[in-house]
Amino acid sequence: MKKYFTLALRIIVAVILIQTLRFKFTAHPDSVYIFSQIGLEPYGRIGIGVIELIAGILLLIPKTIWIGATLTLGVIGGAIFMHLARLGIEVNNDGGVLFITAIVTFILSAIILYIYKNDLPFIKKTS
Repeated sequence: MKKYFTLALRIIVAVILIQTLRFKFTAHPDSVYIFSQIGLEPYGRIGIGVIELIAGILLLIPKTIWIGATLTLGVIGGAIFMHLARLGIEVNNDGGVLFITAIVTFILSAIILYIYKNDLPFIKKTS
């Protein structure tokens, strides 16, 4: 059961990360607006998209799950910070969907990292 639960979590987070890439890589007006507001357009938009793609792939490879979860926490943590510090919770009248998705993704990634904490190379193994 644990195997399927963690697989489902990993797939959910990977799908969230990967499905947003079409907005970043096609320069969707909402994505361009967001990254312009924080002064990272266009290089930040593309760079963060690449990092999210890498994180999504790493979450699906058993030996690199912890790396993917850690990358996701970093990128999504930055997105949450930008929402709170600069963008606001609601962006372009989206009803807060982007912010809520970021929170959910962050929480799920934290759960994944906790589940796979024994895979971290710098953490003492526990039974």
